[in-house]
Amino acid sequence: MAKEIWDEFDEKIDTEGLKKDAEEAAANGGGDFKEVPLGTYEVEVNKLELKKSKKGDPMLSIWFKIINGDCKGSLIFYNQVMSQGFGIHNANEMLRSLDSGVEIDFINFKKYHEMLLDVLEAIEGNLEYALKYDKNSKGFNTYEITDIFEK
Repeated sequence: MAKEIWDEFDEKIDTEGLKKDAEEAAANGGGDFKEVPLGTYEVEVNKLELKKSKKGDPMLSIWFKIINGDCKGSLIFYNQVMSQGFGIHNANEMLRSLDSGVEIDFINFKKYHEMLLDVLEAIEGNLEYALKYDKNSKGFNTYEITDIFEK
């Protein structure tokens, strides 16, 4: 008998993790985050990690927390899938723009993860940024560090 599509989903997707995420979202207000308008914001890096995308691809995820102004406390999410060379290039450029002093290079994902920990250690509590949050002509979000501030 052929597999039903639901069985295939259950095999491919971490259903326990998904259930836990849904419970966490409900406990945190259901994900009703105020959408951050496009603009330039003073931010700090709140989270920096290598994780899986919804499709299971490797992805760099950076959470920028806005530290002043009308949107203070809101988050801007930078997510870059790293399954192709162009994605790795974009992720590397964003990491270099954080000016951590850590050499940014892709060798393999294990080393990349270790490098991200070094970057976070170097910048956390030490640096803040002016982040230009915009959209390109195709409607995709763009992110550019335009200035760096020492705390």
